[in-house]
This record gives sequence, structure tokens and C-alpha cells, in this order.
Amino acid sequence: MLFKFLATAALIACGSVAHATDAQFYNNGNPPGRPFSLAVRTGDFVFVSGQLGTDDKGLVAGGFEAQARKAMDNVSDILKGMGLGMDHVVKCTIMIADMGKWADFNKVYITYFKPGRLPARSALGANGLALGGEVEVECMAYAPPTPLK
Repeated sequence: MLFKFLATAALIACGSVAHATDAQFYNNGNPPGRPFSLAVRTGDFVFVSGQLGTDDKGLVAGGFEAQARKAMDNVSDILKGMGLGMDHVVKCTIMIADMGKWADFNKVYITYFKPGRLPARSALGANGLALGGEVEVECMAYAPPTPLK
């Protein structure tokens, strides 16, 4: 219920009101058994679900930096699958199991965006991420429909 309220408030605040019946649910590549859509498009916005540093075998090897890079790659891949890119991202929320690694995450994060084109962001420490992950990234992208020519 809180998520529905926050999503609705975000849409209203951004001037894009859409109804849940208008939402498009993107699940291309979502592993079986995961009870969520990879992304949902409603109005001019795409909400990308939190992404861990996982591939089809589970958490990637190589520790925090490898997981951070893979989480960002997963966000990028979802957006690409929807015909979008990282330039469309306007807001990210980062959850880190060890906030002592915040600077390490930032080194990875900034490589996914053009200089001067960084999204708004929140970062918070999380006591226990899914699958024992060290970092999770969720993003919101602004993607108004392309007018037909």
C-alpha cells in the first residue's frame, strides 16, 4: 500500500497521472519464481525493480565491486530491453549492506552516466539484502512516448 501511495504521489508530482490499468509490465528475462516485474511503465515513467549483482547462476563472484557493476548492468539491460538507456534515468535508490563501501559504489556508479547528467539519488544502509547481496539498485526513468512521424 505504501509503494502504491509513493508511486502515485511521484506521478502526480511530476505531472504525469496514469492509471494502473494503463501500466505496461516488463518481464523479459525475469527468472521463474521471482514475484515481481523487472520494470513497470506507467505514463511517462519507468520504474525498474531493485537489481542485485546477479546473473542466471546467482550472485556474481568477485565481491562488492563485481556485484555493483552487475547490478548496474542489470538496470541498463532492462532499460535497453524497453528501448531506453541510462540517459533516461532520473532517480536511483541504492541499498548497500556495508555503508563503508559507499565510495567504492560511487566509483562504479558514475561510469554509467555522462558527466553532468547524474540522476537524483538516495543511498541507504540495508541490514540484509535478498540472496545475501552486497548492493541493490532501483531506478526511475523518464521516457515520454515518442511521437509518431
